[in-house]
Amino acid sequence: MSTRWQKSTAPRGEDYDARWKSLADAGHNIHGEADLVEGLLRESGGGSVLDAGCGTGRVAIELANRGISVVGVDADAGMLAAARAKAPQLSWIEADLVDLSAARLDPVDVVVLAGNVMIFLEPGSEGSVLAQLAARLRPGGLLVAGFSVRPDRLSLQRYDHAAAEAGLIPVARWATWDRKPFDGGDYAVSVHRFHGSPA
Repeated sequence: MSTRWQKSTAPRGEDYDARWKSLADAGHNIHGEADLVEGLLRESGGGSVLDAGCGTGRVAIELANRGISVVGVDADAGMLAAARAKAPQLSWIEADLVDLSAARLDPVDVVVLAGNVMIFLEPGSEGSVLAQLAARLRPGGLLVAGFSVRPDRLSLQRYDHAAAEAGLIPVARWATWDRKPFDGGDYAVSVHRFHGSPA
């Protein structure tokens, strides 16, 4: 399936990684997503993560470095090649999030969608993607997604509706990965819990 990501001119591979290296070199914490996911796992007692739309593996590799079992999935072969080069010991799967039937993924405690994955999907496929990902969660598992909220992209109302149809119930919403309260701004990190069956 074609996605907005494939049609975009966003940096890929080493160019993508260079942005994060520059931020780290300037003293910024570039692992907010991993910090949040690790905290959620600690609170729930879980230990496994699916990094959906993992790109070059920044989040997955950091989680693995913290002792968390993680699998990365992405449809962009070039981004996955960069991830494999950095961490060949991890499991990297090339697959479209809209159909993970051939991916043979074990159930996990957390699915994380970082890096604006939800707004780079093909418009109209968001519900199918959330259903595919919810099906990879253990009952009670969490789906965590952070993305820019823009008028021309996915609204939070539409996201929550698609999540509910996938059997996901809202747990929390923050403005940042470090749990700053959401006040209706232009970025949201949403946490939903899988209750075991679609609504």
